[in-house]
Amino acid sequence: MLERIWSGWRAAYVGSAPRDVEQGSGSPFTQLLESGEPDTTTHIVQRREHVFAIMNLFPYASGHLLVVPYREVPDLDDLTPEEAAEFWATLTDGVAAVRAAYSPEGVNVGLNLGRPSGGSIPNHLHGHVVPRWTGDSNFMSAIANTQTLPEALEASAARIRAAWPIA
Repeated sequence: MLERIWSGWRAAYVGSAPRDVEQGSGSPFTQLLESGEPDTTTHIVQRREHVFAIMNLFPYASGHLLVVPYREVPDLDDLTPEEAAEFWATLTDGVAAVRAAYSPEGVNVGLNLGRPSGGSIPNHLHGHVVPRWTGDSNFMSAIANTQTLPEALEASAARIRAAWPIA
């Protein structure tokens, strides 16, 4: 039987979500790239010509990686053919790096296109690579809206960098 946990507070959150993205400030990814901070500080683990890979600052699990085009576009069909090819190749390499670094039982790869799909940064396309293990979700995330991560972000970034496939 399917159990349901009521979270009525979400309706207010969903209803209050902005419909339009603030123009002019750039996405958090663009702001990070323009910060001039070193990759070890920004948690960028791989740079390519058109895309880069970065650790998710709000990970679902240790090793949660994002693949992002440098150019700020909201959707897959906005990518040039070169950007698209490199985006998918980098996602594939990201999966290989996560598998090598963490030996997960599975991997989620996904895109959230548009705010209603769960996209928290809908104006800047990005793909997720999330290592998964049987039983990795527990009562903390379901009941307390809290996630437990056994590893610091800096350590995750170092593991992914070391495991990244050599081009």
